[in-house]
Amino acid sequence: MSRSILHQVLLSLALATGVSRCGRGGRGAAPAVPGPAFPRDPDVVLVTIDTLRADALGFSGNRRVETPVLDRLAREGWTFRNAHAHNVVTLPSHANILTGLLPYQHGVRDNSGFRLDRATPTIATFLKERGYATGAFVGAFPLDSRFGLTRGFDVYDDRYPKGRASLDFEMPERPASEVIGAAAMWWNGQAGRPRFLWAHLYDCHAPYRPPAPFAERYRDDPYLGEVAAVDAALAPLLSPLLDGKGKPVLIVVTSDHGEARGSHGEETHGLFAYEPTLHVPLIVWMRGTVSPRTVDEPVRHADIAPTILAAAGVPRPAGWTGSSILSPRDPSSPSGSYFEAYSAAFNRGWAPLRGVVGGGFKYVDLPVPELYDLRSDPGEAANIAGAKPDQVRDLARLLPPESAIDAARRTETSAADARRLKSLGYLSGGAALKKAYGSEDDPKNLIGVDRDLHSSVDLYQRGELPQALALARRLVRERPAMSLGYENLGFLLRQAGQGSEALGVYSQAAARGVVDEELAAQYGLALCEAGRASEAVGVLHDWAESRDPDTLNALGIAYSDSSHPAQAVELFEKALAADPENVEAYQNLGVVRLRSEDPAGSRDFFRRALAIDPRLPRAWNGLGVALARL
Repeated sequence: MSRSILHQVLLSLALATGVSRCGRGGRGAAPAVPGPAFPRDPDVVLVTIDTLRADALGFSGNRRVETPVLDRLAREGWTFRNAHAHNVVTLPSHANILTGLLPYQHGVRDNSGFRLDRATPTIATFLKERGYATGAFVGAFPLDSRFGLTRGFDVYDDRYPKGRASLDFEMPERPASEVIGAAAMWWNGQAGRPRFLWAHLYDCHAPYRPPAPFAERYRDDPYLGEVAAVDAALAPLLSPLLDGKGKPVLIVVTSDHGEARGSHGEETHGLFAYEPTLHVPLIVWMRGTVSPRTVDEPVRHADIAPTILAAAGVPRPAGWTGSSILSPRDPSSPSGSYFEAYSAAFNRGWAPLRGVVGGGFKYVDLPVPELYDLRSDPGEAANIAGAKPDQVRDLARLLPPESAIDAARRTETSAADARRLKSLGYLSGGAALKKAYGSEDDPKNLIGVDRDLHSSVDLYQRGELPQALALARRLVRERPAMSLGYENLGFLLRQAGQGSEALGVYSQAAARGVVDEELAAQYGLALCEAGRASEAVGVLHDWAESRDPDTLNALGIAYSDSSHPAQAVELFEKALAADPENVEAYQNLGVVRLRSEDPAGSRDFFRRALAIDPRLPRAWNGLGVALARL
């Protein structure tokens, strides 16, 4: 037997028998211990803290941050020091957590362009069938109900500010204190029956703007200020459960992914899958059932759903990849962890990234492959792929064929959805997948472009519009085939009051053949702003059959502004059929009714928009006009 084949066999055996070593502090599989004996139908609280690094907490050794609530959970429960995500962006990571499946199994591969299939059950689906009250409370747009994670929840509370970010790089989120306040009220109102609560807190996501007093206390590191603020916000919900003597409660806390904070040149997350973004914290707590323990055994996001179901007495569903992390591991379950980062491939045309953590190594499948020995090099400073080609080949064979990006299928994503995701750091823009990728497509070699894209948004959000414009202009010059550059530059020019130049940018993109649906929607709206609505109809006509509510809104505005109200109403109604809570469509119908001298109908549409989101200046203004006319 050759050395390469022998190595492959030994590695495969290690992964199959649950003794692989991977990640930070990994010391191999923990000795098998009996699993906890759970009481019948315990209450369950799942907390996911967005963008929380595993090393940003007091119990993980961080001396610069105060996290007393989470530190107590870790001290009294099981702390998993070697937990990994499968994705490095919010929506697919939460799909992994809630379904017990890997991304290529449930089909959600990115924040933009994917929705969880209606046939895919979640933790809530099974617990609801068992008689649980199920409630979800999310903090920001990437987990909006439109993306399909509502399966099985009696209540899916996504009441972040809607309607304010459709044409801006504005951050649609609500603070942890609001999320926890709503979650605690629901929790207390469901006493007397088993409860499953999922709370998602978005605050640690960039831009880092901690509330008082944490902004002052962490002036030198606002990211840690956000972490400390989230810990404090959790206290009203978790402290009574930690101190209480009532019904047993299982508490699970993790993050969807970490934050690069400059590691390998990445400022935030979504581009690479190095340990700062892939390694996540994981705590499991339950008084009287889960005794304090620190676990070095590798675990994964896909293991969380089976763990919660096992505690509730629900057998692991057939086909689920994960397994309970509180019981002796199934010897047939692999402990290697698949991961991927496909955002840049979908949105910019760059090389797709996927890989596996196993046997103490991390393999990253890119045109320039990467291999790291996480035991001796936890910071992934030395790429040893060139020195260990046999190891690279062996690990590459462990990548499931069905995980390849060409097997992924995107659904339609609205133009406004994509703009919101840009504001969150997920810079979206449709890009065709290539048949083959070279080193020029490797994101490692494009980190400067990524940094400039994020910087242009960051400069705008900080009020430095001239600097943002200069950077956006340079990106268009240097990357003339990237539609995203034209979209950003056109938007910034319109914000600067330079509408004529913005129209020139859109026209240039059209001449180069890089106008996608999102860019067409912006182009059409800019033409309407310039009083050229008939031309806007022509630009958007190719998308007249779209099911995208924001494209339909843009074309409807063009028809309304060009004195074709019947066509406009039809399009706005189609937008509402696609998204019944589309506040833009309700506001646009209100405007059409005002123009048609129907103030009563206008009043009703503006009121419906405000019932969804009471923070809409345009709707309040329109309602005032309608009432004055009445």
